[in-house]
Amino acid sequence: MNSNVNPTYNWVDITEYFLNAVKDLSLGELLHDGTFGLFEAMSAIEMMDPKMDAGMLCNRGTRKIKSFDQAVKENKLKLSKFTISEQIGIIDTTLSCVVSWLEGHSLAQTVFTNLYLHKPYLIQDRTLKAFCLAVFKLLEIIKDFVHKAMVYEEEDFQPVQYGYHLSPDISEQRTIGMLREVEEELHKKSRNKNDEKSTEENYLQNEELSAIFARIKFMRVFYQSLLMLLQRKEDIQPPIIDCQRLFQTAIDMLLVMRKTVKLGVMPTCENSQILGFEPLINQRLLPPTFPRYTKIKARNEAMNYFERMIDRLKIVCKIQHVSSFHQALDFFIDFSKGSPCILSRSALQLLYLGSNTTIIGSNSNVLKDLLKESAKAFISPPALMSKTILTNQQARLYVDTFLTHCTRPFANLLQLCGHNRARQRDKLAHLLEEFTALQDEAERVDAFLHNLSLNSTYARPHLACFGTWILYHTLRIMIMYLVAGFELELYSVHEYYYIYWYLYEFLYGWLVSALTRADSFLVEQELVGEMQKTKGNKKSRTKFRKKVRPYHKDIIFFQALQNMCGGYYKALIGFRMEGKLKMPDPQFDNERVRYEHRFAPFQNLLTPPPVPYSEFRDMTTPSRFNQQSVDSIFLYIAGCKHFHQARQLLETIQPCDEEVTALLKICKTNFVVLKLLSGGHKKESINPPNFDFTSHQHFPLIKWL
Repeated sequence: MNSNVNPTYNWVDITEYFLNAVKDLSLGELLHDGTFGLFEAMSAIEMMDPKMDAGMLCNRGTRKIKSFDQAVKENKLKLSKFTISEQIGIIDTTLSCVVSWLEGHSLAQTVFTNLYLHKPYLIQDRTLKAFCLAVFKLLEIIKDFVHKAMVYEEEDFQPVQYGYHLSPDISEQRTIGMLREVEEELHKKSRNKNDEKSTEENYLQNEELSAIFARIKFMRVFYQSLLMLLQRKEDIQPPIIDCQRLFQTAIDMLLVMRKTVKLGVMPTCENSQILGFEPLINQRLLPPTFPRYTKIKARNEAMNYFERMIDRLKIVCKIQHVSSFHQALDFFIDFSKGSPCILSRSALQLLYLGSNTTIIGSNSNVLKDLLKESAKAFISPPALMSKTILTNQQARLYVDTFLTHCTRPFANLLQLCGHNRARQRDKLAHLLEEFTALQDEAERVDAFLHNLSLNSTYARPHLACFGTWILYHTLRIMIMYLVAGFELELYSVHEYYYIYWYLYEFLYGWLVSALTRADSFLVEQELVGEMQKTKGNKKSRTKFRKKVRPYHKDIIFFQALQNMCGGYYKALIGFRMEGKLKMPDPQFDNERVRYEHRFAPFQNLLTPPPVPYSEFRDMTTPSRFNQQSVDSIFLYIAGCKHFHQARQLLETIQPCDEEVTALLKICKTNFVVLKLLSGGHKKESINPPNFDFTSHQHFPLIKWL
């Protein structure tokens, strides 16, 4: 075929056919076909839209997209004799691209828009060459963290490399050595001042050299610290002190980088790019679906991102000092509340659990031993404390089998804390199914061990010890599931009252009960131990020291949260009675359906039993408050009492951490608001209350605009 002959196209104008086909559809209506449903509609490319049609960006304008070789051949891309300003600009923009990649964008649209990364060995400038090779090694180690931890979703991280090789033929030590050599060279340059230049010129030159030095050193120490964490062996603790030292050095370098970011070359206009960057170079490599819209992070924002990441990695290192499973679980949950980045989430998983393949594989015995010690520390089950029961082979088999079955759900609970907050809620619902099975097994094991303890002279009765332990964790999962809805803004305001009601009437009450039972068991176990030590010793005193209740602080904290939920529940009922809440149109509303949907994951649980909607309606009638007719003023006063009680409980918790301080502020504010409302304030106002979640993700401040 002659390439000079222009092809001909038989275009057909379908505008009239299209308008005739849709004339019977009203505004907002969609046509559903068996071969074109919602999935196809969401996957379809909106043609001519630059954000969704990849071809539009490639075809826009007359500028020709040049590859690395083409740009070098046409002298558009230089390989040597860079100014320090150009080096700083290229490094800062590349780091911004790395941050954009860590936020879920593709490598093709972020890091590999840097043409120098396409063929780094051809770069003649030592500084830029060492940096580009280090970027490859950094990408490689980050991918190793993420792949081994397996706590990412498609919106968190895109592992596709689009044909790029992330492992250049250079070792880790050689990479670090190259960066050190560049550091030494830059350090020597900064010391050799040129006497012929003015003081101002010397200062500017030294500032530029310090800026590029800080960037190279940051790259080296950050890569070294990650390498040190990743190369952890199962039998050797990672050198945490060295990691912390390197992280602190990286923070110091970031401070210099932030101050000198203005020294880097900047784009001349909004749509232009600096030397070496071509945003559309990989556009044809993207899959045949519309690409995610990618906006590269600003340089200052990227440095703030790295600083926050390193601060989180310093916190992650503290997991090595956590010995008990309960403390580790609390550490994971608290760490997850800050919505950490994918790298720090993955690092935490690897430091505590190891790679995903070993969580329930070769490390299952290690985790089983941790769970055994966790159960002993939580409630001291006689089956794990009494030598008489432990010598029974069948009892040992029952306990060992039960703990083996616990490893997978508890490992999944820890791993779940590494996912992003939205995915956690979905996984919590599935995890409850696994804990339902554990509840059933715990009851059967407890029953067997209790009967065995009755036949033993020295063993204490084994009354629902494993069941209480599993119940405690089940309740925490249920609470995490419900409060996550506030954090993710899934609930409408008119739904708040039955969410807080469920927390107030059942979950926090059951949780306090489980902790009180465990608390009593532990104190009793300690008392029995002391009595056995003094038994037969006539000289020993019968006076025992006062027992410290181990869960006293936790019980007080959860009682305070229970009272806060009661305050919200009664305040919201009062708002509903006064018509201050915007309610859905009755024609499109069914409260039973919404209620059952919100609490659907709880339906199969044995303990606590699920609360059907009919029982919920019975428990929220006016007779529930021992009055024939309940008005809003009575409810506001009741809410005041709850917030006042919560405040009193929280004030007894010492030391007062950041969360307790925030909760105290909320209790005081809401108490005052409800006190004013009970006195008739805003009685005639038609404006709805505003629930401000800025102080706490789950317990809002009640305000009026």
